[in-house]
Amino acid sequence: MKVHFIAIGGSAMHNLALALHHKGYIVTGSDDEIFDPARTRLANAGLLPESEGWHPERITPDLDAVVLGMHARIDNPELLRAQELGLKIYSYPEYLYDQSKDKLRIVIGGSHGKTTTTAMILHVLQRCGIEADYMVGAQLKGFDVMVRLSHTAKVMVIEGDEYLTSPIDRRPKFHLYHPNVAIITGIEWDHINVFPTFDIYREQFDKFINLIEPQGTLIYCDEDAEVHRVAVENQRVDINKLPYVCPNHVVEDGVTYLLSSNVKTPLQVFGHHNLLNLTAARLACRQVGVNDEQFVEAISTFGGASKRLELVKKNSTCAVYKDFAHAPSKLRATIHAMREQYPDRTLVACMELHTFSSLTQEFLQQYRGTMDEADVRYVYFSQHALQLKKLPPLDPDEVGKAFGGNVEVFTDSKKMLVAVKALFQAKENRNLLMMSSGNFDGIDFAVLADEIL
Repeated sequence: MKVHFIAIGGSAMHNLALALHHKGYIVTGSDDEIFDPARTRLANAGLLPESEGWHPERITPDLDAVVLGMHARIDNPELLRAQELGLKIYSYPEYLYDQSKDKLRIVIGGSHGKTTTTAMILHVLQRCGIEADYMVGAQLKGFDVMVRLSHTAKVMVIEGDEYLTSPIDRRPKFHLYHPNVAIITGIEWDHINVFPTFDIYREQFDKFINLIEPQGTLIYCDEDAEVHRVAVENQRVDINKLPYVCPNHVVEDGVTYLLSSNVKTPLQVFGHHNLLNLTAARLACRQVGVNDEQFVEAISTFGGASKRLELVKKNSTCAVYKDFAHAPSKLRATIHAMREQYPDRTLVACMELHTFSSLTQEFLQQYRGTMDEADVRYVYFSQHALQLKKLPPLDPDEVGKAFGGNVEVFTDSKKMLVAVKALFQAKENRNLLMMSSGNFDGIDFAVLADEIL
């Protein structure tokens, strides 16, 4: 099989290219810019294009498939050439489905918790010796790649993103996977540039349920009012619906213990939201033959997904964590988890407004009260990020009001760091939580942790 990738340098795209390469396919690709880690990983596999840019002469009649990345434009010269030749053009999710259509597909959807739940399922399956193909949105410990495709696995675990499929296909990605087992972790308005109202956004999850294979299973968070509403109101009677809530647990001396069948099992992860994710993963693993005893034993060794409440460094009285949190529900859940795990420590929480939605004046109102459980609350945004996204300037005072008037807003990340470091001078019993889908203008979290610890 010969497959060409248009926009091979993307995070998801280069991982799919590597997966097909490992499967024995002949893989080529193009992009107008490729950065690390994609550049190095493609180069090590011999897949890095000889030159950057678009080269329609690389699109030849002998290609079995062309995979189109979201980064490409509809007038991309390679895309136009592929259309002219009548080649089969796939979006990224279309090709994943094509590769997994004969497997049992577990698809994890929701506004938050997708990556962690996916990672938990994969960790347990691996510990239980069950081979699985997968696509996950973060680099996981114990897994070399973010996409695996094989000839032998009978199960495919897919993180189901609700963002658009490709420049020529405006469907949400998770509408293309047709799951046998579907999970919905939560529904909270996001991607305002694509779904301009909450009703339109919520509708995508109802459609997702309708795309479950007949006799399939829907696993849904019954604590989330919107998820409950969508799941209960959906009229399908040919699928099995499994609601879940937070399991019994206890927090002692900074450790969360899962209480199950009179057994007290220590976990490496913590927080109400992670316990919900764990329960969704347990129900999904049941569908492929993992019993609860096996699941609990395996999940006790799960250390978390990258950048999801990830411990940077700690000492006996202070700890530094980083998290991908950027949406309102993610902020609230992550801060609550830190408060629950360390009730006697002062919590310093820093959040970066980085996504299109979070930098939009209308959407900012969704953040009201989300940081209230933190003792010190800093919010940072870059005017440069606004310019890149072609958004109008934001007034820091208005941003502060949107959060509820109890946060300090910075537009200079260096000034924010000065304020953070001052809080930790000769101070004990306090934690730092850094939350962003970006990186606060290139902060080295390990260096910062060394400085304040």
